Amino acid sequence: MSVLFPKVPKPREWDYRPIYFDKEKEARKDKKLARLQHGAFRAEHEKNMTELRKKKQSRLVLWLVLLILLIIGFYVFL
Repeated sequence: MSVLFPKVPKPREWDYRPIYFDKEKEARKDKKLARLQHGAFRAEHEKNMTELRKKKQSRLVLWLVLLILLIIGFYVFL
């Protein structure tokens, strides 16, 4: 079968896409590059860790308040 109909790869098509200047895209690119300065990763990590600690602390306070209300409820109703 391949002798009668050999497979020939198709030629590459020419795909031209003009590049236009986009102010918003350039601004996003510059902002991203500005974040990659020396020490930026450490500062971001510390910021994220402080937010995580605050979340954990607020969650703990919520559970403690619920536990105290539950204990008071059992004491009052039983």
